[in-house]
Amino acid sequence: MAINLATKYSDQIAEVFTRASFIKGKTAETFDLTGVKTLKVYTPITVEEVDYDRDGGLARYGDVTEMQDVVQELTMTQDKAFTLTIDKGNNLDQNLVKNAADMLRLQLNEKSTPAADRYAFRRFVTMAGTIAESAAKPTKSDIISKIADASQALDDALVPDDNRYLYLTSEMYKLVCTSDEFAGVDVLARQSIAKGVCGEVFGMNVVRVPKSYLPDDVYFLVAHKDAVLMPYKIADAKVHEDPVGVSGALIEGRHYYDAYVLGAKCGGVYALVATGKVSAAPSIASKKITGNGAIRYTLDGSDPRYSDSAKDYVANTELTAETGCKIRAYAVETGKYPSAVAEG
Repeated sequence: MAINLATKYSDQIAEVFTRASFIKGKTAETFDLTGVKTLKVYTPITVEEVDYDRDGGLARYGDVTEMQDVVQELTMTQDKAFTLTIDKGNNLDQNLVKNAADMLRLQLNEKSTPAADRYAFRRFVTMAGTIAESAAKPTKSDIISKIADASQALDDALVPDDNRYLYLTSEMYKLVCTSDEFAGVDVLARQSIAKGVCGEVFGMNVVRVPKSYLPDDVYFLVAHKDAVLMPYKIADAKVHEDPVGVSGALIEGRHYYDAYVLGAKCGGVYALVATGKVSAAPSIASKKITGNGAIRYTLDGSDPRYSDSAKDYVANTELTAETGCKIRAYAVETGKYPSAVAEG
C-alpha cells in the first residue's frame, strides 16, 4: 500500500527583497515638463571682460554685443506600463494570499523602481561632463585616489560642495571602507568601519547601490543634485475591482519619465569607467573632422553633447565657423561612451 503524505500551501507569500529608489530626492527639481513632451532649456552666454577705456568715447566698456544663448532640448522617451489580473476564483482557492493592493506594491518595488533607476544611472554616465577611464579595476590601495580625482574635477568646475553624491557599488564601497586612507583618518572613521558605515568621502554623500544598477563597466558615478534631472510626468498605479470582463482584480500601472544631465552644469557629473570603454576624441584640422564612430559637431562654440544646434558630421565635409567661434565635436563609437569634446 502506498502512503500519501498531506500537502498544504502557506497562507503567506514570500516576497523577494527590494529597495527604494536610490535616485529619488537626489536630482534637481528646477525644470518642469508638465504639459509638454519636450522642454528647451536656455543657457545665456556671458562675455569676457576687457580693460575699461577712459578715452574710448561711447565704447569705454568695450564693443557692444547682444547676449547669445545655447539651447538644450530635453525630450521625454520612457513610457512604460504593466497590467496583471488576479482571478477571484484562483485567489479564493489560494487562501486569498494575493491581495490586489499588496501585489501592486510588489510590482512597483520589484520591477518599476529598479528599472527607472538603472535607466537613469546609464543616462547619467552617458551624458556625464567627464567620463574618465581607469587602466585597471580600482583596488583598496588606489580607490581613494581615484575618488579624489573626481572631487578635484568637480572643484575645478566650480561645483558647490553640498549635494554631491558618490554612487558606489558594494564592491567599490568595500574598498573604500577598508582602504588605509579612510581607516587612518581618525578614531571616528575607524568606528564607522566597524559598524559598516561610510557616510562621506571628500565631502560627497556616499550612496551604496547594487552592482546590477550601474552599467557593468562603470566603477562609480559622482553627480551633483542640481546637475541631473529625472522628471516623472506620469506615475499611475491603480487597482480595478471586478472591471468588465474580469471576475476579480485588474492591476494597471504606467510610468512616463526620463533622465538628463544639464549641459550648463555637466561639470557636476563624473564617471569612472573601465579602460577602452570611452570613444576616442575626433581631430579637427583644415576645417574638417576626422575620427571613429558617429561624430556630432557645433559651429557656434556650444558643447555638441548637449546643444540643440549640434549636427551629424558627414565625412570630408569642410566646415566654417563664424568669426570668434569654434568648431567643437565629439565621437561615439559602437559599444562605447561618448568621447571628450575636441575644439578647432
